[in-house]
Amino acid sequence: MTIASNLGFPPMGAARELKRATEGYWSGKVSRAQLLATGAELRRRHWQLQRDIGLDRIPANDFSFYDRMLDTCAMVGAVPPRYGFKSEWMDAETYFAMARGSQGKGRDVTAMEMTKWFDTNYHYIVPELERGQRFRMASAKPANEYREAKAAGIDATTVLIGPLTFLLLAKTRGTAFDRLSLLDALLPVYGDVLESLAAAGATWVQIDEPCLALDRTEAERAAYVRAYTQLAKRTKLKLMVATYFAGLNDNLATALALPVEGLHVDLVRAPQQLDALLAQWPKGRVLSAGVIDGRNVWRADLERQRMLVQRAAATVGRDRLWVAPSCSLLHTPLDLDLETKLDPELKGWLAFAKQKLQEVVALATDDRPAMAASSRAAQSRRTSKRINNAAVQRRAASVTEKDRARGTRFADRRPAQVELPAYPTTTIGSFPQTADVRAARRKLHDAQLTAEQYDQFIEAQIAKTVRLQEELGLDVLVHGEFERNDMVEYFGEQLVGFAFTEHGWVQSYGTRYVKPPIIFGDVSRPTAMTVRWSKYAQSLTQRPVKGMLTGPVTILQWSFVRDDQPRAETAKQIALAIRDEVIDLEAAGIRVIQIDEPALREGLPLRRAEWNDYLHWAVDAFRLATAGVRDATQIHTHMCYSEFNDVLRVIERMDADVISIENARSGSELLQGLEQYKYPNEIGPGVYDIHSPRVPSTAEITSALKSMTRVLEDAQIWVNPDCGLKTRGWEETMAALKNMVAAAKAMRENGAR
Repeated sequence: MTIASNLGFPPMGAARELKRATEGYWSGKVSRAQLLATGAELRRRHWQLQRDIGLDRIPANDFSFYDRMLDTCAMVGAVPPRYGFKSEWMDAETYFAMARGSQGKGRDVTAMEMTKWFDTNYHYIVPELERGQRFRMASAKPANEYREAKAAGIDATTVLIGPLTFLLLAKTRGTAFDRLSLLDALLPVYGDVLESLAAAGATWVQIDEPCLALDRTEAERAAYVRAYTQLAKRTKLKLMVATYFAGLNDNLATALALPVEGLHVDLVRAPQQLDALLAQWPKGRVLSAGVIDGRNVWRADLERQRMLVQRAAATVGRDRLWVAPSCSLLHTPLDLDLETKLDPELKGWLAFAKQKLQEVVALATDDRPAMAASSRAAQSRRTSKRINNAAVQRRAASVTEKDRARGTRFADRRPAQVELPAYPTTTIGSFPQTADVRAARRKLHDAQLTAEQYDQFIEAQIAKTVRLQEELGLDVLVHGEFERNDMVEYFGEQLVGFAFTEHGWVQSYGTRYVKPPIIFGDVSRPTAMTVRWSKYAQSLTQRPVKGMLTGPVTILQWSFVRDDQPRAETAKQIALAIRDEVIDLEAAGIRVIQIDEPALREGLPLRRAEWNDYLHWAVDAFRLATAGVRDATQIHTHMCYSEFNDVLRVIERMDADVISIENARSGSELLQGLEQYKYPNEIGPGVYDIHSPRVPSTAEITSALKSMTRVLEDAQIWVNPDCGLKTRGWEETMAALKNMVAAAKAMRENGAR
C-alpha cells in the first residue's frame, strides 16, 4: 500500500495556545513547567489529529517553542560566546536570549540575526559560526519528543534540519572562512543524535535539506555525498532526505547518489522533475512525492495529482511510494473547519493543514469519492463569476512604461521636497499596539463598540503618539497605525478580490502570527483606505507626517495568492490600487508617503536563472504604484529581514527618494554591500533591533551612525529603527527613541567625521 506521510505540522494550536504560553513565560506569568506542559499537550493533540486523519507516517521534532533552526543551534551546541553558555544542556534562558536578546540582571546581549526561510514569510534564526567552531550535542529534544510520540502509540518520523542546510544558511563571524570546513566537526554530533534516536526506538528520520534544491557548486555537491556517506555508516536508522521549494534539476545526480533509504521531492513547485527522477530511480529506494501544496490554501485537484502518483507508483512500486505535502505545513493555517463565517462557495475551494492531510490520505488510498468531490470544487472555482472583473483587466492591460516613471531624476526633484536637518530622524510606521488597542478592536468586532466610539479611540491614540513624537524631537512623524490589525490584512480588507479568515493564523517568527488574506479574484480599490487617519495626524502638527502604505509585492507575497493567473498580473492589479491611494494621499496634503516592500527580496526565485524575470515585474509594480505623484512628494520605502545585498542595484531602479532598511539585527552586513556599491539616493540603515526588548544606548547608536559615514555621505543618512514598533512596549520604545534622537543630534552637533 502507498504510505500517507507528513513533513511537519503547525505548532501554535487552534487558539494560539503556544503564543500565549510563551509570551506568558517571558513576562513571568507562566512558569517553565507550565510552558513545557503546554508544548507537550499541543504535540499530543496534533499527533492524535494526524493519526485520526489516517496518516501512516507522522512527524516528531517538527514542534518548536521559537524556531527549528534555533533548535538545531541548541542541538549541536552552536551558541555564540556572548551568551556565556557553559551548561551541559540547553536552558530556556539562553535559548530565548539567542532569539530575542536579553537585558537586565547584569546581562546585556543582542539577539541572533533573523532572516526569511527561503522564499517564505517565515523568519528563522541565523546560526553564527566561528573559525574552528566546536560542536557537541547540547539538546536531547529530538529523542525526547520521539519518546513522547512512542508513548502515545506513534512510531513517528523524527525531523531534523540537515547538516549541509544548517551550514549553508549560517553566517560566519570574525575572519571569513568556508563554512563547509566545519562539516567534519559537525557530523559526529549528528551521529550522536541519530544514535540517541535509535536507542529510543526510532525507525525513520527525515533530514530536511532544502538547500539541495538551490544552485550548488561542485564542492557543495561533493560535501553532500561525503556527509551522508558518513552518517549512513554511523546509523542503522532509515534516512529520508527531504528537498522542497524547488526542483533538484542539476543536483539530481547528487541526490540520487546519497546512501539513504528515501528521498522527498516537491512535485507542486517542480512537477517537471518527475520524469528525470523516475528515469534514474535506484531500485528499492522510497520516493516521498510532495503532491499536495504546503505553501498555499487552495484545494488540490486530486484527479490531476493522482496522475503524478500513478506515474511514480509505476516505476517505484506502491510499497515504496509515500504521498505527502510538498513541504512542512508550517506555512498554512491549521483547520478550515474553524472558519464558520467564510463564504460557503469560497470555503469550498480551500484546504488548510488538516484538510491537506485528508487530501494526502485520499491520494494514498485512491479514495474515488474524495476525488470526485475535488473535481466538483475545481470546476466551481474555474467557472465562478466572482473571480474576473473586465474593468480591472482592461486597466491593467493599458499600463505603459510612462505610467511607471517619475519623470524627474532624484537629484532634480529632491530640492522641491520637505526640508529637514542633517541625519533626519523617523520611525518605520507602527507604534506599540497595547492590550487596550487590541481590546478596542475586539470590541468593535463583537459590536461592543460602535464605529464612532472606535474611531474616537483611534483618534486619541494618534493624538497621543503625535504629541510624544514631537516631544522626543523626531523630524518626520507617523500616525502609529493603531487602526491596523496587520500591514497586509488591513489593506486587503478594503480591496475587492480579497477574502479573510477568522482563524487562519500562520507563524511569521517566534510568537508573531499573521492571518494572510486570500486573493481569489481581480483586485481593485473601491474607496480611500488610509487618507482619513493620515490627514487627521497631519492636522495635529507642523512637522511632516508620513502616509503609510504596504507595497504591491509585499501584499502579494504575504497573501495566499490565486494560482489561476501569473503572479505578475496580480501584482500589477494591486499596484494600480495602491497608486490610487498614493494620489489621494498627495491630494490630501501628505508630503511624505512610505510604501513598504519588505518582501521584495523574499520573493526572489530560488534559482538565479529565474531572478531577472521576477525582478523586472516586481520593481515595475512598485514603480507603477508610486510614479503618479509630483516632484515635491517624497516617496519612501522600507525593507527588512532578507539578504538585500543581492539586489542593491535593483533597489536603485525602484527610484524611491528614501529607503529605510533593516541593518542592526544582521550585524550591519548592509554596510558591507554599500562599500562595493554606491547607493545614490537617501537611505536609513536601521540603528537598533526592534525585535529585541533591550534598549540601545545613545553611544551604541552613535557608533552605528559613524560606521555608516564610512560608506555613505552625511546628506544621505536617515536615522531610524530596523522595523516598526508594533510589538514593543511603550516604555522601551520611548527610551530607545530618546537615545536614537540624541545620537542624531550628536552627529549634527559634533560632525559626523
